[in-house]
Amino acid sequence: MTEVRRTAAITGVHAWAPDNVVTNARLEQMMDTTDEWITARTGIKERRWMEEIGQATSDLAVKAVEGLLKKTGTDPMDIELLICCTATPDMAFPATANIITDKLGMNRTAGFDLSAACSGFLFGVNTAARFIESGMYKKVIVVGADKMTSIMDLQERSTAIIFGDAGGAVLLEPDTDGYGIIDGIMCSDGIGRTYLCQKAGGSLNPASAETIARKEHYIHQEGKAVFKFAVTNMAGVAEEIMERNGLTAGDVQWLVPHQANKRIIDATRERTALPEEKVMVNIQRYGNTTNASIPLCLHEWEPQLNRGDNLIFAAFGGGFTWGSLYVRWAYDGAKALNLSDVKPGQLNLIP
Repeated sequence: MTEVRRTAAITGVHAWAPDNVVTNARLEQMMDTTDEWITARTGIKERRWMEEIGQATSDLAVKAVEGLLKKTGTDPMDIELLICCTATPDMAFPATANIITDKLGMNRTAGFDLSAACSGFLFGVNTAARFIESGMYKKVIVVGADKMTSIMDLQERSTAIIFGDAGGAVLLEPDTDGYGIIDGIMCSDGIGRTYLCQKAGGSLNPASAETIARKEHYIHQEGKAVFKFAVTNMAGVAEEIMERNGLTAGDVQWLVPHQANKRIIDATRERTALPEEKVMVNIQRYGNTTNASIPLCLHEWEPQLNRGDNLIFAAFGGGFTWGSLYVRWAYDGAKALNLSDVKPGQLNLIP
């Protein structure tokens, strides 16, 4: 008798970004840059920044999770595990996951943070899938959220032009019909810690007057080195997961890449031989939202996703980290949202 494989299927997705839209024209007034310069190098035209005093990454996450619970008709108390993937936790400790569950009244839900820079959400979904496959949990939420403005020098054009604030979440549940997370690859190389990092604030360089004066609590990025590693590894791992699962470009309905840079996305698309119309790209409107970028794409494209669609997730992050997931989509998005005749680009689900 053939044993039925239990997989973890994504059964719902939601995302949220602040209302405050920061255009390239606004950045021209803040620093030495131009719309043309930003667009040519990144593909970004605008991004969302959280400016309210007292708001943090947990607030972005709560908005995303609240929407997810409402859309899926899920009782918060039925969630057994919440994994928060973030590079900008509310505090060094406790885990931001604990803060999220408290704000949502989920006082018996297990929670922990997962840190893998921009690859965090992908790593988090892969981790959550293993909990479900083992039978330990049946309802798991993975939320990716980052308030990148909290660690950005808003006068530094090499980073301030790139990042935005947002949160996105997915619900994972068991499946025995062949849908869900089919395969995953996760990689890392610590050489990247010198090229993309936050130099101070950890145990190596605790906060001091000197670290603050040197602006070492802001993002440090050596763009050329990061770009080179990202193009090679994010594109390579997407190609690798397709090859080991016997998938051709014709078998894949959607590539869901981390929205780091339009040129990196294009390189990944070329390696996988997918046409542009099969690639989710919204970096022009949100910038790089780090852990929120993949669920933000899934949320916006949800009406176009159909049961049985083959999706390839791909991400690259500081550290370095990178990875890819092969996902067989588990539900018809338009039906779940009670929509009909929705074409790509017609529906913007975030204000």
